Amino acid sequence: MKYERFEDLPVWQLAAEMAAQMFDWTMHPGFRGKGDLANQLQRATLSISNNIAEGFERGTTNELITFLYYARGSAGEVRSMLQVMKKMPIFGGLHEQIARYQSSFESISRQIRGWTESLQNSDIEGQRRLTDESRRRYESNQRRKVFDEQNRQWRAEFEERLNREAAKRAEQANAEDAQQR
Repeated sequence: MKYERFEDLPVWQLAAEMAAQMFDWTMHPGFRGKGDLANQLQRATLSISNNIAEGFERGTTNELITFLYYARGSAGEVRSMLQVMKKMPIFGGLHEQIARYQSSFESISRQIRGWTESLQNSDIEGQRRLTDESRRRYESNQRRKVFDEQNRQWRAEFEERLNREAAKRAEQANAEDAQQR
């Protein structure tokens, strides 16, 4: 699926939702007097959606990949802080919430990793470098890939049908031979 705006990306939507939740959650009294923990959680969480947005708007695949790595790094940073919080007695009553947040940030990391891997295997260098000629080449390659796949499927179906017919003829020949004996 092609997305025109970063706001439509499911991973951005989840990251933005998690940032909003994190700002509310860090108002919990357990965060008071814990140095910069609340602030760092807020900044790292917000950094995820911001890096996805900035990379998306940059216009080249390489820049998008770079910013997706930054976003994934921030997701890892949040997961690390959540893991440390599980070890702190003051947050003992929040273990269930911490586990839910960890799950959400793991999902974000997986989505970013999958997206990054698909971009690294892409022939498109990004919107900024997409000319009429490169667009035609890309679309032609895509049509060729579809044609090749359809041709491969047709060939496999044809071979399967030939094999079934050959087996049927062999069965008939064997039956005829058995009747003649």
